[in-house]
Amino acid sequence: MANIGYDDTPMIPGSNWRVHDGTRPQPTIVTPGTESSQGQAGQPPSDAIVLFDGADLSQWISSSGEAQWKIENGYMEVNRTGGIQTKAHFGDCQLHIEWAAPAEVKGDSQGRGNSGVFLMGKYEIQVLDGYDNPTYADGIAAAIYGQYPPLVNACRKPGEWQTYDIFFVAPRFDGQKLVTPAYVTIVHNGVLMHHHQEIMGPTGHRSATSYDQPHPPQGPLALQDHGDAVRYRNIWIRSLKDYDQGS
Repeated sequence: MANIGYDDTPMIPGSNWRVHDGTRPQPTIVTPGTESSQGQAGQPPSDAIVLFDGADLSQWISSSGEAQWKIENGYMEVNRTGGIQTKAHFGDCQLHIEWAAPAEVKGDSQGRGNSGVFLMGKYEIQVLDGYDNPTYADGIAAAIYGQYPPLVNACRKPGEWQTYDIFFVAPRFDGQKLVTPAYVTIVHNGVLMHHHQEIMGPTGHRSATSYDQPHPPQGPLALQDHGDAVRYRNIWIRSLKDYDQGS
């Protein structure tokens, strides 16, 4: 086997490895997924956990038991039976989720195509029909709800499929003390919305927030039932803790 590195280079500060160290562990090989289109959902990466593939809600529960959202034509749809959340819990992660606001426009502002993606069940990324629909800036689609508006509005027309690619770093606590806050990077329809944005604390409606209540390092992914028939499909997640190569 050819020599692929060096053993006489300086140590990288704060690590156990030399510069170009040939013995440093190689990244795990992952087969990339395929792109989605307006007509068909794409394929997830080979190491992704598929949370919804269009067939069933076996990965999801509601507050009262089994998830009851409608399933049709490869998507699930909010139907006023309450929000749902994953049975599995996650911390640091990469999340891909596709959604569509109702094609028939009803209501305005927050009353139009409203739902939400809750990381760890606590940190909401807003889902809303934001196409030609003025509302408060920190409540538009791709906002970190109640905290930060997205950099731009990249919403597609009502009824068209949209994508969120979310890269989340969970907060860290030491007992009752916050060590580091949560951070999130969000791409909406291929357009950057937030870049490693610090989250101020669990999101809420008409309220400020802080990390005054420590919580476990992992939590469920939750989807909100806000009463509008928002659709979701092709939901997958990659738990990033499995790829922490350490120092």
